[in-house]
Amino acid sequence: MQGRRDGRWSLEGVTALVTGGSRGIGFGIWLPNRHAVVEELAGLGALVHTCSRNRADLDGCLHEWEAKGFHVSGSVCNVASRSERETLMEKVASIFDGKLNILVNNAGINIFKATLDYTAEEFSTIMATNFDSAYHLCQLAHPLLKLSGRGIIIFVSSSAGVVAGDVGTIYSASKGAMNQLARNLACEWAKDNIRTNSIAPWFIRTSILDPLLNDESFIEAVRAKTPLRRMGEVEEVSSMVAFLCLPAASYITGQVLVIDGGATINAFYPTHD
Repeated sequence: MQGRRDGRWSLEGVTALVTGGSRGIGFGIWLPNRHAVVEELAGLGALVHTCSRNRADLDGCLHEWEAKGFHVSGSVCNVASRSERETLMEKVASIFDGKLNILVNNAGINIFKATLDYTAEEFSTIMATNFDSAYHLCQLAHPLLKLSGRGIIIFVSSSAGVVAGDVGTIYSASKGAMNQLARNLACEWAKDNIRTNSIAPWFIRTSILDPLLNDESFIEAVRAKTPLRRMGEVEEVSSMVAFLCLPAASYITGQVLVIDGGATINAFYPTHD
């Protein structure tokens, strides 16, 4: 096919950093599987570096990716730590010879509480992981992205950063800030040929949602709000991340793309089986 021959649908040889929170921290309802994002990019030919707080988790994933023939490396990193972020980017610069094409800010946590019940420490923890890390990693990655000649930043946000949802105000605020950062950087860094976009998933079927998947009232509430009458799948998010990184998406920047089966545009349109 001509589309494949001209390279618009390939990431062959492109370099990427995909961050991600380790398992068991907080309750990130919308956070898609880092594993899926890495595989989506690597499957299109990208050379990927990823990180996790958990060494055993990371080593298991790296072994699996090697068996599949993917070019993926990894580092242990707590993205909530400024010094560890700096060490991570030094590692990435070394691996990729000072150039980086893609940064996917995919780390995120949540602590679900009513607004009046949050402590200052909990506020700092959520913001440090969800927003501070993304902001700082963009700063650190900028020279590498600029040198690559074609830089791309993807923020994995949430529909909670677009519309109100009963998922905790700090989490929602952190994702809203991330969406605005994507818009601002799209304008500020366009001169450096760096595109920035944010994706905002609705309820996605991941292992972190397992406790709720057995709650029929929860499932029905999601279906009733969603015109497509179902929750999203991880692959429906990771494929959008990959698309935005492709040359085929080279004129898309500064956008917040909501992946929600129509939920956020449904003011009042009752769904039916």
